[in-house]
Amino acid sequence: MMGTARTPGTPGTGRAASTDAVHAGEQEPRPEGAVVTPIYQTANYELRGEDYHDIGYIRLSTTPNHRVLAERIAALEGTEAALALASGMAAISGSLLTVLSSGDHVLVQDTLYGGTASLLQQDLPRFRIGHTVIDPQDPSGWAASLTPTTRAMYVETLTNPLVQVADLEAVVAFAREHGLVTMIDNTFASPINFRPAEIGFDLVLESCTKYMNGHSDIVAGSVAGPADLVRRVKVMQDHLGGSLDPHAAFLLERGLKTLGVRVREQNASAGRLAARLQAHPAVSVVHYPGLESHAQHERAARLFDGFGGMMSFELEGGTDAAEAFMSALEIPMVAASLGGPESLVVRPAAAVHAGMSAEERAKAGIRDALIRFSTGLEATEDLAADLDRALASLPRAVAGLTA
Repeated sequence: MMGTARTPGTPGTGRAASTDAVHAGEQEPRPEGAVVTPIYQTANYELRGEDYHDIGYIRLSTTPNHRVLAERIAALEGTEAALALASGMAAISGSLLTVLSSGDHVLVQDTLYGGTASLLQQDLPRFRIGHTVIDPQDPSGWAASLTPTTRAMYVETLTNPLVQVADLEAVVAFAREHGLVTMIDNTFASPINFRPAEIGFDLVLESCTKYMNGHSDIVAGSVAGPADLVRRVKVMQDHLGGSLDPHAAFLLERGLKTLGVRVREQNASAGRLAARLQAHPAVSVVHYPGLESHAQHERAARLFDGFGGMMSFELEGGTDAAEAFMSALEIPMVAASLGGPESLVVRPAAAVHAGMSAEERAKAGIRDALIRFSTGLEATEDLAADLDRALASLPRAVAGLTA
């Protein structure tokens, strides 16, 4: 059974997520009666005696476009406050640097987005900020990784590219017991499928480049959580300069209006395609949390309102079969991002995770032949036919099938 769908947005709105995606945070009264929030492409505003961090200025994320977005994202995430930023990495780096100071330590799950992993491994050590990798499926081992300076835990809702689901409820319980701030990258799920704040996560991070905007035409990010903590992240980002341009903010607000219908369609299409691939003799394994064969299927069904549009799979013929298959596809493009209207396919070992060593990829379970598939908004029957045709085009020897 799927998780229980949420009705309210932020406390007190009493509205469904799809309604908040269209209307939360709208300006009242509407400027000149405009139905759509105008683009406020002005760098600064008249002073009215505000605190410095509230002055109207693009870099301070205080334009009307920023304010509308912040209220809308907070409503969708079910949090007190939110902040729209220039990228997902701006949200991640700014949040980590807000919560952690020199000498501090953070616990992180064992498979992270490449940009996050690089930040932790290459940049934060220069500021004497350390981390320890934990197995997100085994809470019994977490206490051994604690240090006197551990301040936070950082996880992802669904991992890239194996779409695994950490023991998220245990993360919240453990962090509360030890006084840690919990941070979660919710990009692969979006608040339509999962709202981490509802089970107790402190900071919810999104790469709005993906499902939140959903049109593959901007880069943006968001942070949502308690008002005092989000305010601290804002002040940090005011100094770092990770502000979102008002025109990109306008496009993100437009994208959010269709978030619900887009994600629900991608959920349904991905589920059908994953089941179809799993039944094909040329496919050796499919990773998708909506399949009962997925190791964390029951957890995903309990926590989520949808299983997402992302899956990964391997063909019997290995890397040669994977390359031939991707070349034979007509609808999905070979590209590294996700969450847009177009289906995308990529071999992570050759692109998304190419920065990892072969040993690191093997340890993470990312085999060279693994194919990642981001389901778009094309008709499911057309995608299914294209997948079938590409699989059928493989020579039996390449596909790994016996004569």
